[in-house]
Amino acid sequence: MVDTPLIVGLGGTGTPNSSSEKLLRQALERCAARGAETLMFDGAALDIPMYAPSESARDEKTLALIAGLRRANGIIIASPGYHGTVSGLIKNALDYVQDMAEDEAVYFEGRAVGLIAAAAGWQATGTTLATLRSITHALRGWPTPMAVAVNSMVPIFGQDGTITDTGICNQLDILAQQVVTFARMRALHELSLQQADGEREADRAGAE
Repeated sequence: MVDTPLIVGLGGTGTPNSSSEKLLRQALERCAARGAETLMFDGAALDIPMYAPSESARDEKTLALIAGLRRANGIIIASPGYHGTVSGLIKNALDYVQDMAEDEAVYFEGRAVGLIAAAAGWQATGTTLATLRSITHALRGWPTPMAVAVNSMVPIFGQDGTITDTGICNQLDILAQQVVTFARMRALHELSLQQADGEREADRAGAE
């Protein structure tokens, strides 16, 4: 896991191949290029029932989402901006993280979270990104210093779906690098703690 952290991506809309979905795929490709394993939940995968705290039954898509997030060493969230904030699709998926409240690693505890916002206008990108940061903090995640805000009113994709804007490409590179690097640093820290615990146990056994 130290060498191959799992980075899980959440993003997209009800429309396949949306801007936010393409940005997320590009970010995950950059994580994979740095040696990470990736797992993506796009708009279709996030088309799940509305979260209800009193409902304990979960459908297959929801169970797959929570299982993926539990395995994640790092997370990337990409949301379109709907009326100045995150989409209902993304917010609903994140509400289900409450199922991880009793986990040893509660919610997104100890995991870097890269954030991407794509909206029609710079004001909407800013407010959507701020909301994503607020949600990540509430879920005990660590937002990466680099976040990516994309004004979807400005064409940035070529006909083949690749990003033609050099600035956004650079930002996605930095975001991916930060998520993967933090995941590896966290894994090394946990490994060193386990080794230290093992050495202490060995010392105690030898003293006895």
